[in-house]
Amino acid sequence: MATNIKGPGLFLAQFADDEAPFNSLPAITQWAASLGYEGVQIPTWDERLFDLETAAQSQAYCEDIKGQCAEAGVEITELSTHLQGQLIAVHPAYDEQFDSFAPVRLRGNPAARQEWAVAQLKQAARASRNLGLDVSVSFTGALAFPYLYPWPQRPAGLIDEAFSELARRWRPILDVYEENGVDVGYEIHPGEDVFDGATFEMFLERLDGHKRCTINYDPSHFVLQQLDYLAFIDIYHERISAFHVKDAEFNPDGRQGVYSGYQGWTERAGRFRSLGDGQVDFSAIFSKMAQYDYDSWAVLEWECCLKHPVQGAAEGAPFIADHIIRVTEKAFDDFAGGVVDRNQIHRMLGLQG
Repeated sequence: MATNIKGPGLFLAQFADDEAPFNSLPAITQWAASLGYEGVQIPTWDERLFDLETAAQSQAYCEDIKGQCAEAGVEITELSTHLQGQLIAVHPAYDEQFDSFAPVRLRGNPAARQEWAVAQLKQAARASRNLGLDVSVSFTGALAFPYLYPWPQRPAGLIDEAFSELARRWRPILDVYEENGVDVGYEIHPGEDVFDGATFEMFLERLDGHKRCTINYDPSHFVLQQLDYLAFIDIYHERISAFHVKDAEFNPDGRQGVYSGYQGWTERAGRFRSLGDGQVDFSAIFSKMAQYDYDSWAVLEWECCLKHPVQGAAEGAPFIADHIIRVTEKAFDDFAGGVVDRNQIHRMLGLQG
């Protein structure tokens, strides 16, 4: 059956602000719709836009949220729990940096912070169900990432134990998503233990192939790693449940490469860019997604080291719309075909006696 990608959608996290029209869900969705977006991905940690705890408990609240979006002219694509997912597993080296992802009362208390994050993830499963959503998006968190480069030599068993612990923490959360019929699309992202295909497989294996463990596909992170982002779709398309449309570029020189020499974003060899300003071959990506019958949302995640976000958002909607392929329901050479004639087929194959 022919399917079509839905979109364009917009991830609201990078645009939420204390100033109108970015400080409330009705206003920001009206702004997004005015640019041509048909869907919005909601960051569940931003109370200016969404009350996660209430959404997990109240069908009436969720109907109101859907009504606000519908009145503006958009749908909800997914709920995002990226910041809470990050806190499911935090290596002590990153404790202070990630403390800002949690409420002030929990800072300096990693155990309480993790407990809060687990509760948030479970609430997001129930809220997604109340909203009629089948997919959410998140991060895995990380215990092993400080040991990414194998020097000094890693002790035997270190990585295996890290991934086993990561799966142990996520399995009961994923079971709640299973109870609610919702996938978790993990954004494959450096800084997470799951940052490429190999690490996704390691995680999935320790989860015994949990059906709710899926992928939020974002090619920009693969450009910066110099990973084949088209082959990734060929390999993992059955697990891709969400799609962040984000551009990037990689321009190595004699001074820096993939690691980019601790430089700021504008000076790095690998940089995130607004759609169309980078090197990602989106025509090929959308073709691959159509080939494998991806029928969920294409959502702009705007991150650019140069362009203003409002300009990036305005350019993003038509860019995505122009790349969405209306999948054909018939073969291009049907005009030259005919009805099936088994006698003719047998004659052509020399099968007549």
